[in-house]
Amino acid sequence: MNGDTPAPPLRYALEGHGLVKTFGSFRAVDGVDIAVPAGAIYGVLGPNGAGKTTLLRTLLGIIDPDEGTRSLLGDAAPLRMARQVGYLPEERGLYPSMKAFEAIAFMGALRGLPLKQGRERARAMLEGHGMGGAIDKPIRQLSKGMAQTVQLFGTIIHEPRLIVLDEPFSGLDAINQEKLEALIREQARRGVTILFSTHVIAHAERLCERIAIVAGGRIRFEGTVADARDQLRPQVRLRTRASDGAWRRALPGDTVVEDGAWHFALPDDGIEPLLRALLDGHAGIESLSIERPGLHDAFVAIAGEATARQMDDAQAREQEA
Repeated sequence: MNGDTPAPPLRYALEGHGLVKTFGSFRAVDGVDIAVPAGAIYGVLGPNGAGKTTLLRTLLGIIDPDEGTRSLLGDAAPLRMARQVGYLPEERGLYPSMKAFEAIAFMGALRGLPLKQGRERARAMLEGHGMGGAIDKPIRQLSKGMAQTVQLFGTIIHEPRLIVLDEPFSGLDAINQEKLEALIREQARRGVTILFSTHVIAHAERLCERIAIVAGGRIRFEGTVADARDQLRPQVRLRTRASDGAWRRALPGDTVVEDGAWHFALPDDGIEPLLRALLDGHAGIESLSIERPGLHDAFVAIAGEATARQMDDAQAREQEA
């Protein structure tokens, strides 16, 4: 025996403590604490200009913080772990005359993957994802979605332990967004940690195990998607045949009428006491549903309506483009 003991498994793939980054008088990152569990799909959610990109680049070591510490795959010097990271920046860029499989192999070579092996993997990846016809095509002949997929393949070709994607869904149509979500899940099943930023709440809700909601350079919430949704109580929608009676006194104080139905937050003591009052009072229950708030509702409660509106407007502009 050589006396060496294996290193304990990493609890966190990325950590940041007290991170601050300023540009002039503007604090892009303002005292952020973040910990991305190893093997998780983790989303940084917030509007454009919230500080998401600066935070990602600080964690990766592309830029240095003015204050605070960070650790990437257990190393306090993030750039030492660069070859074990796949990073897709928000600003896309490929050589337009380079063939698709060569572009992927080239990106892998930048991370230490032998060029021959990269070419073999690139061809296999393109064929395996139904893009065999694009293998020998130059980038300039590919659609925007296909070119973005090529760049994503180049980000993961060297089989990194950590994949960081900055607004990866931006500019993609619905079909290519679904393909990207499937690819993210595929990498996660291999045990790869995925960290991505987005201003589209639906992607975070569908994909992420944990999220950080960022606004104004600060993290306003960190936890599971379920934790975020639990910030709000479930909503009840009740329709009755009778419109009045003693049973109405049992309705919560926040009850409103919309489209002929009663709407209110689920009472703290549950729905059973109200049901008894409705039955005893012969209200005539036609329908009753309890809906758990979605992540969008939670985001509004946490970050504010103005911030949520900013994100919705950005998404609408992308869909129109």
